[in-house]
Amino acid sequence: MSGRYVRGLRRPDARAEAGLSMCGPKVWGVTPYIDEDLHDAEFRECDLTGARLIGVVMQDVVIDGLVTNLVVNGVEVTQYVEAELDRRHPVRVLIRSEDPADLREAARQLHAGWAATIERIRRTPGIERRSVNDEWSAVQTLRHLVFVHDSWFRRCCLGSTELFTPMGIGTSVEPYRGAHGLDLSCDPALDEIVSVRKAQAAELEAWLDKVTAVQLATRAPVPDDDVWPPYARGRSVRQCLGTVLNETFEHHGFCVRDLDLIRAQDAE
Repeated sequence: MSGRYVRGLRRPDARAEAGLSMCGPKVWGVTPYIDEDLHDAEFRECDLTGARLIGVVMQDVVIDGLVTNLVVNGVEVTQYVEAELDRRHPVRVLIRSEDPADLREAARQLHAGWAATIERIRRTPGIERRSVNDEWSAVQTLRHLVFVHDSWFRRCCLGSTELFTPMGIGTSVEPYRGAHGLDLSCDPALDEIVSVRKAQAAELEAWLDKVTAVQLATRAPVPDDDVWPPYARGRSVRQCLGTVLNETFEHHGFCVRDLDLIRAQDAE
C-alpha cells in the first residue's frame, strides 16, 4: 500500500483501514536502539505507536502521518499542530462538522481546489506522471480518489453493490487489491481520469444537497459481502462520508506538495 494512503487516514482506527494489524509485534518488551546512527533514515509505513525517543538529536526532521498524543520535551504538541492546520486550511473545520450545510460547503471547496490544481497540471504536460520520493504521481492520486468514491461513498453511503470503476487504485491488501472490478492493467490518460472525477464530484454534491442530519446519523447501508472496506459495517453514514472528504483533502495536499517539489527541482 502506498505510504500516501496510510498518511491520508486521520481516524482512530487508521491502522485497520491502512491494512495494518491491530495488534503489535509479538515480542517480549521493547526493542532498544542505543547509540545508533540513524542519520537520514527513512521510516515508511512503520508503526511507531508508543515509541520513546530519549536524549536524541532531531534537526531538520519531517514527520508526516497519523500523529496523536505527541509529547516533545514534555509538551503535548498535537493540539498546536491541529490548530495550525485548521488555520491554514479552514475547510478542515467544515469537514469535521455535523451540519449538512457545512459538509456541502466542504465538498464544494475541496472540488474547487482540485479543479485549480488540475489546471495547474495541464500547464506542464507530463508532470502528472512524475513521482517524488516514491510517492504516487498526480494521476495515481486521482485514480485513488476514484476508488475512494466508489468504496466509501457509493458502497458505504449509498449501499451500492456495483463494481468499482476499473481505473481506480485501491489498497494493496489482498484479496482486495485487484478485486470488485478494479483493473490493475489500466493506464488512463489525465483527461479520462478527470472526467470520471468530475462525474463523481457531481454525484456527491447532488446527494449532499438533499441529505439530512438524521440520514447522516443512521447506520451506513454497507452491503453484506466481502468487498472493501470490510470494517465499514456498523459505522454511520456520516463517518463514511468523513472518510471521503478527508481523503479528498489529504491527497490534494500531498499532490500540491509534490508539484511544488518538482517545480523546485526543475528550477535548479
